[in-house]
Amino acid sequence: MPGPVLHTGATVTCPHGAPLNVVAASPRVTVLGAPAAVLTDQGLVTGCPFTVGTKLQPCVSTKWLAGAARVTASGQPLLINPTGAVCLSADQIPAGPPIVSGSQTRVVAA
Repeated sequence: MPGPVLHTGATVTCPHGAPLNVVAASPRVTVLGAPAAVLTDQGLVTGCPFTVGTKLQPCVSTKWLAGAARVTASGQPLLINPTGAVCLSADQIPAGPPIVSGSQTRVVAA
């Protein structure tokens, strides 16, 4: 499915509202001046308040599940919005998909 390309400046949160920062490993390709995000990039979450009972289970990272089918950067599929991903706790417990509320709108990848 085509969609806008995600980049390191996109506004993304975990399902609980904590900010998620995309860390681009290979910033050679840029979108709106920010490195484009690819399938192998890390998504790091900070400040997630999620708990299960009395145990803290904050989201700390994101596992990207799918990227663009036909567009790559440095040999890796670009991440697009909506993105196939899941936020994970430190124990690798899935907490739900990240929420992208702001990404570029000019470049669409398929």
